Amino acid sequence: MSIKDPYQGAFTPVSEEVTAFDLPVTGRIPVELQGRYLRIGPNPLRLDDPRLNLFLGEGMVHGVRLRGGRAEWYRNRWVRSAAVARGFGERVRRGSRFAGSDFAPNTHVIGHAGRILALVENGFRPYELTEDLDTVGPCDFRGTLPAGYSAHPKLDPQTGELHAIAYATRSEFVQYSVLSPAGMVTRIVNIPAPHRPVMHDFALTGKYAVLYDLPVVNSLVAAASGQPLVYDWQESRGATIGLLPRDGTEVRWFEIAPCWVFHTLNAYDDGDRVVVDVIRYPRMYTGLRLDGNSLPTLDRWVIDTVSGKVTETRLDDRAQEFPGVNPAVVSAPHRFGYAAVVPDMHSYFGPHNDLEGLPDRAYGDALLKHDFAAGTTAVRSLGRGHYTGEPVFVPGASAGAEDEGYLFAYVHDPDRGASDLVVLSAQDFTGDPLATVHLPARVPLGFHGSWIADPA
Repeated sequence: MSIKDPYQGAFTPVSEEVTAFDLPVTGRIPVELQGRYLRIGPNPLRLDDPRLNLFLGEGMVHGVRLRGGRAEWYRNRWVRSAAVARGFGERVRRGSRFAGSDFAPNTHVIGHAGRILALVENGFRPYELTEDLDTVGPCDFRGTLPAGYSAHPKLDPQTGELHAIAYATRSEFVQYSVLSPAGMVTRIVNIPAPHRPVMHDFALTGKYAVLYDLPVVNSLVAAASGQPLVYDWQESRGATIGLLPRDGTEVRWFEIAPCWVFHTLNAYDDGDRVVVDVIRYPRMYTGLRLDGNSLPTLDRWVIDTVSGKVTETRLDDRAQEFPGVNPAVVSAPHRFGYAAVVPDMHSYFGPHNDLEGLPDRAYGDALLKHDFAAGTTAVRSLGRGHYTGEPVFVPGASAGAEDEGYLFAYVHDPDRGASDLVVLSAQDFTGDPLATVHLPARVPLGFHGSWIADPA
């Protein structure tokens, strides 16, 4: 798979918007699950653009509505940016967008302050969606968002605030923002970054926003020449982790070995130390390319704020992605973490010869549950061809054990040529699914999603 042809196999886009009601279910959907499971990913309207890479397809949201033990509907909808709306012959939605910087977000979809928001990074606005996944328009949080936003904000479960780090190709700073529970930006810190680093994700603890200033930078030369990818690996720059106090304006930086991080599992404070668990790639974007780089591992960074040293430890050497925890423990100590083994994605990113000869148990499609207290990992193998993406943890109704809840994932069924929404018990991780909702369509391998519960 080359960078000029990323949309094949599990990434192959779908060509139609589908609406279906009263979906068939194997097993029983827990009645307490009242809401929508949404996931987004790139789904190009046209595949004949030679500039396409894995990040440039227009965003499509896939959603299932659960209520009263039933799967009421499935919908998939393209996000109507101005260009997408015109392509469908529709009116352009009103909203706050930047001239020349409008894009159909394709990276994350969340709920906050009564809004459903499709997100993307690199200077673009979020787009607001209706509960039925129709597009409202670009969103600037009632005029309080001065620039673009992030694809990976972090919700503080104690305060209800949404924290984010945003960057843009031509910006000489990155921007830390805090969004109130009411959906208004209440705090902004502009952090000087004249070298234009790419910060896809960050981490949040009780004390700090944790920034990753890694060797990947925005290349103005590549942008000016029309390159399909403007991110460039510059290892000689080195790599640092930054701690920005939540109520401060100055970042303290700590050196680490050069690497790349797409995603954080979680982070927390431990006295004078800060613990950060990440999916770490030895390198990425070499030669302005996504493919043929390196495979990731689950690693832990422990930052000693007294000595200034960072200890790096390998937690699991399996190639994995899309990590997460129970949202109730975001920014606090966690025992459990979840991730997906995604061969189609890793065959695109990683060196192709690294994937040869690996047995199914080592590199088949699977979900992982890490128990960091016991030092063990449970593997739920799905079988080749049953590709899955991010497992999303949904807490149970009672505030009991950390792993008391459910895991949601879209899983492709190659026998049907369509996908299922699989609902697992997080505690009985390798047991039979609690429910399998059979969708009428295929959900391509994409990026991130959320469970958006009905208001209490």
